[in-house]
Amino acid sequence: MNSKRGRIDRFLASRLQIPAKQAQLLIRQGEVLLDGQACSAVDRIINEFTRIECQGQLLQALTPAYWMLHKPAGVVSATTDAAHQTVLSLLPDEAQTQQLHIAGRLDKQTTGLLLLTNDARWSEAISQPSANKYKHYRVTLQNPLTEAYVAAFAQGFYFDYEGITTAPAQLNIISDYVADVILTEGKYHQIKRMFGRFRNPVVALHRYQVGQIVLDDGLALGQCRPLTAEEIASVAENSEPN
Repeated sequence: MNSKRGRIDRFLASRLQIPAKQAQLLIRQGEVLLDGQACSAVDRIINEFTRIECQGQLLQALTPAYWMLHKPAGVVSATTDAAHQTVLSLLPDEAQTQQLHIAGRLDKQTTGLLLLTNDARWSEAISQPSANKYKHYRVTLQNPLTEAYVAAFAQGFYFDYEGITTAPAQLNIISDYVADVILTEGKYHQIKRMFGRFRNPVVALHRYQVGQIVLDDGLALGQCRPLTAEEIASVAENSEPN
């Protein structure tokens, strides 16, 4: 999701459905308050969290919000869906008006850590591949694992359909049928497709960490909580696989 930054005069013109010149006149006449202060510059840059009032009318007052959800299987990573239950429906009433979006989706049957926010810059900093944030998954497989998997994941896989090679991923064998996979990408069904090269179906997939944010083990499936200040701030820090 792109950051909602832009000029105040363009915001007013769009929100109030008035000509740009009229919006600029309102600003110059001191009729517009930004965060409680009169604005006189028509090209002043605002974002989604700037409090905006015009002639006593409140046009925008959004507070940054950051949520952690323990996503259950069978729920889609979307804010709206005509056919399926969405993750947004699992959040409390207070979150329903916060204009949340998902920072890094999970497939319908994948469980685990899902992050939701209304802060576009924060979302981009944690979900974009260029952000280099490691995602940690616990994978349960139908067939036994071997050391050959470790080397193959570290080398990367070429996908003909997209014409791409996946970035190196770390695979740690936990038991014969269970492994932890750590990667920075999130391509379409990527983990299932990588194990598919070994004709080894994924039975269950669970994400338990993104960057330095770890799924709270006190959250049952379907439960959520706001992120702590430390968790929010950790997105600006470098993450390393462990």
